[in-house]
Amino acid sequence: MESVALAAPGSELSIWALFWQAGWVVKLVMIGLLAASIWTWAIIVDKLIAYARMRVALNKFEQVFWSGQSLEELYRSLSERKTSGMGSIFVAAMREWKKSFEKGARSPLGLQTRIDKAMDLAMAREMERLEGKLGFLASIGSSAPFIGLFGTVVGIMTSFQAIAGSKSTNLAVVAPGIAEALLATAMGLLAAIPAVIAYNKLSSDAGKLAARMEGFADEFSAILSRQIDEKVAPRN
Repeated sequence: MESVALAAPGSELSIWALFWQAGWVVKLVMIGLLAASIWTWAIIVDKLIAYARMRVALNKFEQVFWSGQSLEELYRSLSERKTSGMGSIFVAAMREWKKSFEKGARSPLGLQTRIDKAMDLAMAREMERLEGKLGFLASIGSSAPFIGLFGTVVGIMTSFQAIAGSKSTNLAVVAPGIAEALLATAMGLLAAIPAVIAYNKLSSDAGKLAARMEGFADEFSAILSRQIDEKVAPRN
């Protein structure tokens, strides 16, 4: 266990001073928690922007899709550029639709199954993008308080060892060492609280976006099912 001398009475108790006075184990814990907190906020900002863009994209696609434009024209315009959300699901379904008819589709059930599978895969890719990095927020939210507590325990043990060595229990002498240790717990909570709140909020937002895309996929599957009945069934 590291051995440090107790701070002299009247030592500065600012956060910066407490950090520099702390032992190397506590310093590593604080640095790690600070890095985790910064990365947590970076993910939060990135996801908030990404979800806002996704909502705008879904609204625009729905307006175009239900405007009466033909599916072929919409497919041609979307297939020429990178798509996301409902656009990706639509393009995946239409691509499978066209490939199947180019190869002479004969089974309505088989065609419907392939189209649904293509939309499911596109939906899974979109959800992977939406939920990416949320696992990090969950991990930080659950582990940061314990990491901070570990730093606190190490700091307090070091302080007690120094107290035993100096044989002084004067509060002015003991306080700086205890404060250094408790700072690690505070930093753990500082990293964990935003991570937990953001994880719950972003998970809920991702679920709402997923529900909208799933609803569109079901509606579009029904539209294609009617067209399959018209185009494929008469051939049987």
